Amino acid sequence: LKMSWAWFYLPLRLLMAVCLCHAVRAPTSTFKSDLFNFYHSLILANGKETTIHLLKDIPKRYYFVVEEGRAPAPFTVTVTPCDVPIEWSILRHKASATFLGKAAHGDHDTQEISKSPKMPSTLSTIFNYKGNSVETYVGMSYYSALYMLEFLSTERDTHITVYLTTDTTSGHLYPELPLDPRIDIIGIGHTTVTLAWKHSPSVLQHRENIQYCLLVNEKHNYKSLCAAETAIRSSGMKVPPMLALSLSPYLREPQQVMILSNSELSIINRASGGEVRQICVGTKNTYTVPNLSASTQYYFDVFVVNLLTNASAAYTGTFARTLEEPEPKMTELKDGKVIQVVLDGKKQKQYSLQYQARHKRIQFTFQLCRGQVQVHITKNGKTVASENVSGLRYFSLKGNMLDTYLVQLRSTEQSNSSVKVQVSSHFHKPLFPLLPDSLKIKSFSKLRTCNSVTIAWLGTQEESKYCVYKRRIEEDQVWMELQSADRCAGPVSRHRSEKVLCKYFYDINPQRAVTTETIKGLDVGTLYLFDVYLMGPSGIPVRYYSKVVKTRKKC
Repeated sequence: LKMSWAWFYLPLRLLMAVCLCHAVRAPTSTFKSDLFNFYHSLILANGKETTIHLLKDIPKRYYFVVEEGRAPAPFTVTVTPCDVPIEWSILRHKASATFLGKAAHGDHDTQEISKSPKMPSTLSTIFNYKGNSVETYVGMSYYSALYMLEFLSTERDTHITVYLTTDTTSGHLYPELPLDPRIDIIGIGHTTVTLAWKHSPSVLQHRENIQYCLLVNEKHNYKSLCAAETAIRSSGMKVPPMLALSLSPYLREPQQVMILSNSELSIINRASGGEVRQICVGTKNTYTVPNLSASTQYYFDVFVVNLLTNASAAYTGTFARTLEEPEPKMTELKDGKVIQVVLDGKKQKQYSLQYQARHKRIQFTFQLCRGQVQVHITKNGKTVASENVSGLRYFSLKGNMLDTYLVQLRSTEQSNSSVKVQVSSHFHKPLFPLLPDSLKIKSFSKLRTCNSVTIAWLGTQEESKYCVYKRRIEEDQVWMELQSADRCAGPVSRHRSEKVLCKYFYDINPQRAVTTETIKGLDVGTLYLFDVYLMGPSGIPVRYYSKVVKTRKKC
């Protein structure tokens, strides 16, 4: 296509002829409307994808030309709605060879145009469509003609992409779909669904530049990647412009999680309406989607993506419902025995413990090791306690012998949580130590020097052993260390070189049960992590909240 100024003035010539007629026979508002519509009309780029924004109820027109001398000439137009259904049409304006020749040779005299009341041409609609599917029109032009594309959205403001090409010999912008573009479901589990699809011919021809990407969500299928990204944005999330792009610009989005493993890129976008999972799997045409929820209906879409052009084509989407969650295994609690339970926060599975009372009064003890845990206790089917636990928590319950207690545990965080559990009828023999009102460690800024730090912590009325440990730490490690600390792990998990001291103390008056310690021999301007362990009479440790302190740079 020759990109001369003649082709820019060609739609102007056509429009001016129409406007002159309207000026004689129609009201002024109609004439203004024609001018307004012209300024919303543009020449459509040939050989590249164009993004077009549509305002509600305002048509937008684009033009392209098939030149004299090239006919018969094939052309294709592909339109991808990115949101709501739209209406679009292709109209052909057949002009005489004399007129097209003048336009091609740059006859731009506006005065001459205004004197031409007519132009030897006819306008006819050759294609129209209404919907939100990706639609392609393939045509053949047997004479020189001006074509007009008209787009209209009647629901709301939206955007679309349009691809026009008059060169069918240079390959395809969009990857090709197989003759059967359906996705087959070949396996369904409680938390997995296995999919398979036929290879795209583009993968077989250009393997290094093509890959498959999956979209998994709980709402509905999407007919294009453009539509999927628009839907995700409308739910308040930032979306990568294409699934195959680099990880780095998006790693810090709070509502987005990216996972790269075994050459597979997974992007999980979270919002109030659920999550949309995007997975790029290279050129494999089978994939098992992991980490799904049981008894949940999911919609699956597969797109074949051209990495060089970012263009994509959609397979026919499908859906499946995962299997029902099997009944959780019941673990029997034994009197006086401590067990540690790890809870999967991602799958939000419940862990169930059962205990049959041998005494009328019993006590459940929960020591939170990591994360946060919701505890729900029933006695003979009736709820007797339910709350989120932190630190060390006791539940003293009264009932009858042979009552059946069911304890259900669940992580309230996305990350894994862990908790120690004990049930006992022997109140006079506690396994866990008596705890102070607070497990925080305090540091004194005014007592800091270049090589020493002073810390303090609360004790109890019961004589107990306290051990202090220290470790050098980098600033970028602080958050992870504080979040991942296992408060059930005792000093045995620490290296000998980290030990500072152990000492016993108590005070009958809890208001005075405070001890301080000055740790010396530290490095100048260095960050340290300090831990205090309280050792109970049975040897079960309780770890205070870690404290990070930095020595002074100058003294």
